Amino acid sequence: CVKFENGLRPDIKQLIGFNEISDFPTLVNTSRICDKDGKAKANYYNAANDKRGKDYGRGNPYDKKGKKVDEGGSGGRGK
Repeated sequence: CVKFENGLRPDIKQLIGFNEISDFPTLVNTSRICDKDGKAKANYYNAANDKRGKDYGRGNPYDKKGKKVDEGGSGGRGK
């Protein structure tokens, strides 16, 4: 079990290490489940990011000279 745990990826090893499993088949099955859950979690967040759009809310609020772009408010100097 110790050799198997040492060969695991760090993220899975961290999750499994707290359980101190001494039965090899249980250790293997638990590791497999952790790996599957991790992949499902990554796929979920990737799908959510793709759905939202990569450029969502990432506009540049400054013009090329480094001054903040006027957002069209009613403030400012009188004309």
